[in-house]
Amino acid sequence: MSEIKKSASVIVIGGGVTGLSAAWWLARDGVDVLVIDKGIVGWEASGRNGGGCTHYQSPLFHEEQRLWPQMDELLGYPTEHRPERVIMALTEQQLSQYKDHGDICAAMGYRYETLDPKQTRELVPLAGDNVVGSVYYHFGGQANPQRTVQAYAWALQDLGGRILQHTAVSSLIVEAGRVKGVETSLGRFDCDHLVLAAGPQTGALLESIGIYLPVAPARAEMIVTEPLPLMKIGGVDGNGLYGRQTLRGNLAYGGGPHEWLADTPAQGGPVTRPSTQLLQNLSKRLVELFPKAGHVRVIRSWAGIIENTPDGRPVIDRLSEPDNLTVTTMSSVGFGLSPATGHAIRDLVIDGACSFADIDKLGLHRFANLPRDWRVRQGWVPPILPDYDSDARAQMAQA
Repeated sequence: MSEIKKSASVIVIGGGVTGLSAAWWLARDGVDVLVIDKGIVGWEASGRNGGGCTHYQSPLFHEEQRLWPQMDELLGYPTEHRPERVIMALTEQQLSQYKDHGDICAAMGYRYETLDPKQTRELVPLAGDNVVGSVYYHFGGQANPQRTVQAYAWALQDLGGRILQHTAVSSLIVEAGRVKGVETSLGRFDCDHLVLAAGPQTGALLESIGIYLPVAPARAEMIVTEPLPLMKIGGVDGNGLYGRQTLRGNLAYGGGPHEWLADTPAQGGPVTRPSTQLLQNLSKRLVELFPKAGHVRVIRSWAGIIENTPDGRPVIDRLSEPDNLTVTTMSSVGFGLSPATGHAIRDLVIDGACSFADIDKLGLHRFANLPRDWRVRQGWVPPILPDYDSDARAQMAQA
């Protein structure tokens, strides 16, 4: 085994889609870049999500929409991106809300249609008589998260970028006001610039150098069904669910309530396991969305840990102190925005500012006066569950 080179011009902590996209954009400019991940690339939320690519409320939206149709060609590997999406309504109130969203996108130059129940069922044969209509986006769409993560990783390596997996970063090394490197399970790695895109671990790593990033970790879950005949449109949302039909025909959907966690869990810990209660909830709502799929079985499920900021918006910021540290945390919307986020991080690292959008409102400074008990105030805390083991031990002792 060859000796590992323990330095790079830019080190990226985190091998999810955000970190990989940033590294790929940097490598395109000839930057010597190294991605370090505690597990394997895309193992957490980046490879375990609904694959949606439509984030119209983000300042990165236009760049997201510009880039996704090009990504297979730019990366040289398939992402399975498909550029359309249907959002089905089961109530008139939902339909009105979805039309409002469509109008916002139309004002930005994107086309959508309102479909009646018959038109909706023609596009989405699994829909039932309970659908009252839908909006049909001729943009956005969805991609395959696993394929996309692999495409980023391979494309990065084709450009000479390096990926170091199964290597946990324990701390950031700051000397004379600048980041000099990181301490890892394999020792110290030096760099000229550090990009921190470590998902739920980002806040803890920043805290080690005295910088507060407010994030709350939560467990998000998805279910996958047996394959069904392919519908005309693969990306269909509604009933509080997000997801897609895969090219094999499986329905892969999430959208349950967040299961708030007290602390960022260790890789592979028990909190990453799906819970029966939420899987039942997802299954029930999926049948309501697709009544004609009620006979199919759920064949697998997964859970991933996501991080959430207090206002639900990402943080993408090159800090002023240390000025060679760029921080990003995507607050549950990282996958779809990844082509644009990587571009923005490339600009921050190389040019000092984003070239294609005003991302000031995504800066960390917006949380400067946030009370430290914000999670309690917002109710983003785990439920207090009965300690059944303690109760059982007490009963046995009394017996």
